[in-house]
Amino acid sequence: MENGWFYIAMAGLLLQRGAELILARRHADWIRQQGGYEVGRSHYPLLVGVHLLFIAALFLEVTQGRAEPPHWWPVPFALFMMAQVLRIWSIHSLGPYWNTRILVVPGRSPVVSGPYRYLRHPNYLVVVVELLTLPTAFGAYFTAIFLSVLNLFVLLKFRIPAEEQVLMTETPYGEEMEGRKRWLPRLRQK
Repeated sequence: MENGWFYIAMAGLLLQRGAELILARRHADWIRQQGGYEVGRSHYPLLVGVHLLFIAALFLEVTQGRAEPPHWWPVPFALFMMAQVLRIWSIHSLGPYWNTRILVVPGRSPVVSGPYRYLRHPNYLVVVVELLTLPTAFGAYFTAIFLSVLNLFVLLKFRIPAEEQVLMTETPYGEEMEGRKRWLPRLRQK
């Protein structure tokens, strides 16, 4: 894989993140109009910081650290691309409720269609997969390991507990998501 592919991948990643921020802002306005509110605002900068650090570290490790893609780069890159399909499916399934922030509309039923039929947090699974696979595809192993661990810490310590707590309080999340795993899907529902 030549370095040109790296710049194309980085441009695609930046465009994707920019489009997601625009969509998230539009959705946030709509959610607030429905009586929704935000929780976890204090840890949101940590989440943003992880993503910014991911982009910067990946760029620097590949361009300045002279990381070389392994000969088996198609495997992690294919996993990264499959994660993007799951990301689009997750965003599409949540519709106007998808956001980069934790926004909840009291009394609304959680989405249990699409990938949410099988697991609680498919979009977080996407992030976990992409932080590990994209750097690995380009030989940026430090970025893959360090940012994956940092991201898991932020997700498990702050993000997921805050999201699940407000959903349990404000929606029928507990009943609707009963039996669904956080990370790995249970393929056969009862």
